[in-house]
Amino acid sequence: MIPGMNGMDPRKMNALMKQMGIENNDIDAAKVIIELKDGSVIEVIDPSVTEIVMQGNRSFQVAGTVTTKEVLTIPQEDIDMVSESANVSKEKAKETLEETKGDIAEAISKLSE
Repeated sequence: MIPGMNGMDPRKMNALMKQMGIENNDIDAAKVIIELKDGSVIEVIDPSVTEIVMQGNRSFQVAGTVTTKEVLTIPQEDIDMVSESANVSKEKAKETLEETKGDIAEAISKLSE
């Protein structure tokens, strides 16, 4: 925020920002998804999204209800191994591997019971 602009009329503030080369655009977004390098996902539901363009650079300000989800990627080789070892479908093997957080031995043991 620019110092001394608290309480300023929003139209005057937008005009001043435009003179400074700063442009704000509201974006009508339904959901914002951020995929992290560790495989987890941050979702912002019913977000308020503002695009800020300044000196040719675009940035986004996002606010809303935030949820974090851990995404577990199971390698196909693990699914095949569990499926063959426990004599179950690949779908059932994948489901069980997800339940056991990728633990092959635990998945096979669970399916063999």
